[in-house]
Amino acid sequence: MGLADDGGLTLPESIPDVSAQLGELRELPYPQLAFEIIKLFATDIPEDDLRGLIDKTYGEQFVGGVAPVVPVGDIFIQELWHGPTLAFKDVALQLLGNLFEYILAKRGGKLRILGATSGDTGSAAIYGCRNRAGVDIFVMHPDGRVSPIQHRQMTSVLDANVHNIAIDGSFDDCQHIMKTIAADLDFKREYSLGAINSVNWARVLGQIVYYFSGAFDVCKATGAEKIRVSVPTGNFGDILAGWIAVKMGAPISQLILATNENDILARFFNTGEYSISEVFQTLSPSMDIQVASNFERYLYYRVGSDPAKLRSLMETFGKTGTLRVDVGLGGTVDHDIVSDSAEREQVIDAIARYSEKYNYTLDPHTACGVVAAEQFGAADGDPVLCLATAHPAKFPEAIEEATGSAALAKHPQIEAIMNLPTRCENLPNDIDAVKKFIADNAS
Repeated sequence: MGLADDGGLTLPESIPDVSAQLGELRELPYPQLAFEIIKLFATDIPEDDLRGLIDKTYGEQFVGGVAPVVPVGDIFIQELWHGPTLAFKDVALQLLGNLFEYILAKRGGKLRILGATSGDTGSAAIYGCRNRAGVDIFVMHPDGRVSPIQHRQMTSVLDANVHNIAIDGSFDDCQHIMKTIAADLDFKREYSLGAINSVNWARVLGQIVYYFSGAFDVCKATGAEKIRVSVPTGNFGDILAGWIAVKMGAPISQLILATNENDILARFFNTGEYSISEVFQTLSPSMDIQVASNFERYLYYRVGSDPAKLRSLMETFGKTGTLRVDVGLGGTVDHDIVSDSAEREQVIDAIARYSEKYNYTLDPHTACGVVAAEQFGAADGDPVLCLATAHPAKFPEAIEEATGSAALAKHPQIEAIMNLPTRCENLPNDIDAVKKFIADNAS
């Protein structure tokens, strides 16, 4: 479903505590670990079926492993880009595509997915849903504001059930269109609309697993009892998965939220104020976001799981572009989350330093996480794991600017799509235009 019929977001009734099971969980290979975590939430799928779906998901399409951890200097890096589109979102979206197909086969009918992307979600969603029985997917991206490679990854998929839409506007405009259409209940029911953005709870669920996996790997390597995790984030979905993993008992002492110049989330966790400002185009386009969809889920817990308080805050934000929460003792919004933003010069410097010193190439999103990790003392206290959210080959211009060499930003999967034909529909920043396109193209 994604968005609930009242425009809110779905959450599980409770968050399970697995702290007593960590000894057993830490010895499991990734697919088995995923099964043990996901089955706690997906209680409506028979366990044998769920195990089969997970084994199918985390197989040969993840070359080199699903979420391997490598030591780099004073930190560890969890490479989440080994899936078919070289981005961390493959980890959840390959699973979600299989879940959609499974459920539709059981109950019949069609599903039309409407998504908005600032870069990586679109291609990962498309690769997760291409040629799936019973599924049409419509993905909006801001015209000219995704990287050329991200654009080609999306638009070179010509399967009949895949529809790319370039919107004349920002990612926030795309997200607004998606939410508004989802709130039109008659249209939503007529065309069986679903969502594949991180507004879909199953997206977040699929990402919780690699926080456990990464924490277990670093604890084994260092002998530490707990770790810190640095997370580059724009839409708050990835770090929300980490926050839930912490609440479940994962051996994580702190989350480091990293943003680029679009720092609405960093400002919130440092001041308690969540307020819209201008959207800047940066070297890390997947984080060029001001209104973070999953922030609403976090805020629900922050206000004591009180839907009325949450509704009031979101209504205030909708009218004024600002909301505030009380800052706790010590001037912190949440003792589990610290935050910092990375400027362009810091990102370029981090990519250059890690290339020269460690012969390791960071993509610009991961570099934001590294900058934040260094800000909070990567060499001090609990060891730090940085999530590597994309392969550097997706951002050759930034790599060349930082290192002087585009040769460091190569991958055969990228080379293979550069001369393929593409298909994309350009539409105005208009809700009715998008609705008409869906109606005209729904199989």
